[in-house]
Amino acid sequence: MIDQQAGSRIRVEALAVGEQEQAAQWAQRLGLPLSDACADFALQLTDHGLQLQQLGDDAPGAVRVDFVEGAVAHRRLFGGGTGQMIAKAVGIQPGIRPSVLDATAGLGKDAFVLASLGCDMSLIERQPIIAALLEDGLARGRGDRDVGSIIVRMRLLTGNSIDIIRAWTGEPPQVIYLDPMFPHREKTALVKKEMRLFRPLVGDDM
Repeated sequence: MIDQQAGSRIRVEALAVGEQEQAAQWAQRLGLPLSDACADFALQLTDHGLQLQQLGDDAPGAVRVDFVEGAVAHRRLFGGGTGQMIAKAVGIQPGIRPSVLDATAGLGKDAFVLASLGCDMSLIERQPIIAALLEDGLARGRGDRDVGSIIVRMRLLTGNSIDIIRAWTGEPPQVIYLDPMFPHREKTALVKKEMRLFRPLVGDDM
């Protein structure tokens, strides 16, 4: 269940026909209402997947996780491959693809890049709403012909990174990757929108 902060009330709603049952399941799972006229945010089920929309006249556009199209897909195709800084940071070399634990997964963009380069990824996200968006994006990507083989290398864990790492069983990751969401190194329009949307929910400690 989500501990809704003051000024950050969230409701779940179905915008696509036939998604009411799925909306009810998400609401029950996250402990959120299906109707709240005073909500500040709406977790919406659409034809394109789960998205988070801030409500109000000056609200930014909705945010959802999409590994098939958009900026993440462009980065996969034209981002520089193993020459990217993130690849060097985790130790990718010819013939070496370490297993990586992304302890601050966020929307999964960095983890997807590393998975696309051949790393087996474990992703930890502590904020339930962001984890829900990520889970939905992974589920949709898993069925795509182009990225499905990448998504199978990504495993999502929801909870506190420290607790999960302490309780880890099995083969440990070779690399633990940390990249807090805020403040972000890239102030693109998309990142600014995501920061504005998520800051009331997660604060500055991600």
